[in-house]
Amino acid sequence: MIRDHTNSSSQQTTQPDEPGGNMAAMSTGLSEEDQKREELARDIMDKDKSLADILDQSKMKTTMDLMEGIFPQGEQVLEGAHQRRKVPPKQTRPAEEREKVNSLAAAVAMVTSSTYYSTSAPKAELLIKMKDMQEQQEEEDSEDELDIDLANKKQELIDSLSRKLQVLRDARESLQEDVLDNNALGEEVEARVQQVCKPNELDKFRMFVGDLDKVVSLLLSLSGRLARVENALNSPEEDATPEERRTLIEKRKVLIRQHEDAKELKENLDRRERVVYDILASHLKEDSLTDYEHFVKMKSALIIEQRKLEDKIKLGEEQLKCLTDSLPIEQRLTF
Repeated sequence: MIRDHTNSSSQQTTQPDEPGGNMAAMSTGLSEEDQKREELARDIMDKDKSLADILDQSKMKTTMDLMEGIFPQGEQVLEGAHQRRKVPPKQTRPAEEREKVNSLAAAVAMVTSSTYYSTSAPKAELLIKMKDMQEQQEEEDSEDELDIDLANKKQELIDSLSRKLQVLRDARESLQEDVLDNNALGEEVEARVQQVCKPNELDKFRMFVGDLDKVVSLLLSLSGRLARVENALNSPEEDATPEERRTLIEKRKVLIRQHEDAKELKENLDRRERVVYDILASHLKEDSLTDYEHFVKMKSALIIEQRKLEDKIKLGEEQLKCLTDSLPIEQRLTF
């Protein structure tokens, strides 16, 4: 299921000692509704295995898994922290066990029935047939009840996911405001640099800022593509031919190499960041230099945060579609 921080408010550039401002307050655990969503998902996956792959993402590699260690952890840049907490599965009696208990109870009831023992053989045979028909009808009714219960749980999860998606979309809009605020701060910093630095020093500043955008975006793109290939290779459900699998393995090799090259570009960028900092430190006042540091840290953090939200929204929309498509047609039409 989709789990994430979603609360975001505009950062305050007047408080550079708090790089994240109030931009992304992250939950320290799952909310009651998050826990309910996890519980519903488990119940649904137990009864409808076709939804297991889309609802259970615990074994899937993500873009952020492959970005780990390349940039500072989110909590070091953005305010708050987000932790995942596993919720123990809801203990329910399996359907097979319930059916076995019901069957045993019915058998006991029939054996101890005085009517059964006091009836002639033909009538007893008729009673047995009627009992079988009754049990068959009860089984069908029970299956219908299970189907209705499953459909209701799917609908409940759809409603919850829809609310979660709206929260994520609101967070995306709020994050975009943070991006605009940070861009405005960057323009202010550049104007100050232009006033006090030499043209070649200004060029180094501009090239560094431009390349920061490109390198972060490149790493995110390669991490996303590599994660998809890894998931395709590791999926037990993947019906790939030997040729297709060889192609995927070759593609993974190429992406791993490109990913390593991009990490080297990031290391080179870090060295250039220190050079630019030293240049600006000799020209800018302390508050302007602090604004520059804040701008640079937030620039990469916000790009990554936007990608996180986009990935979560995309996954949520896919889960919503699969759940809706799995509903009975009459219930789907009213959705």
